[in-house]
Amino acid sequence: MAGRTPDDRAADVAEAVRAVDRAGFLPPDQRPHAHEDRALPLGHGSTGSQPSTVAAMLRLLAVPAGARVLDVGAGSGWTTALLARLVGPTGEVLGLELEPEIAAWGAGNLAAAGVPWARLEPADPRVLGRPRPGGWDRVLVSAAADELPAALVDQLAPGGVLVVPVGRTMRRVVRRPDGGTDVTTHGSYLFVPLR
Repeated sequence: MAGRTPDDRAADVAEAVRAVDRAGFLPPDQRPHAHEDRALPLGHGSTGSQPSTVAAMLRLLAVPAGARVLDVGAGSGWTTALLARLVGPTGEVLGLELEPEIAAWGAGNLAAAGVPWARLEPADPRVLGRPRPGGWDRVLVSAAADELPAALVDQLAPGGVLVVPVGRTMRRVVRRPDGGTDVTTHGSYLFVPLR
């Protein structure tokens, strides 16, 4: 899994975005705007990221089929559903959302998407991410960290990839087999703060 590059699955990302209708992951009053390329309010101070930003992040993540993926800041469940489409039924996706009401709503949206290998749960406000034995193959973060979140880097499996906005700069972190990391930057974006 370590050898994949961001361009390896660009066509798969485009297909996933076409296949998973954003409208099913938006409040009713926002559904008419589902095909607009802009962030949309989800309620409780949360927003759903604009589709072009989500697609760019997913390309950077280069998710292989069968991967174990953590989706931090899962919101309405749309990114979790997209990740589920990319990993397929042999993979596993866990979406975490800090706002309990958004998490419950997102879990319902995800359940309706028909991807039982993915789930969305409330995040533990005392723990960033969710450590798992062997680590995660991929970690996606849809909120801006003040600095590179070491806790999430530590949750990566060897060869794993983390995509996270730090400040306004998108970072791609690859965890080497020796435990070190390679970090690259990929453009400027605006996200809500990571809490």
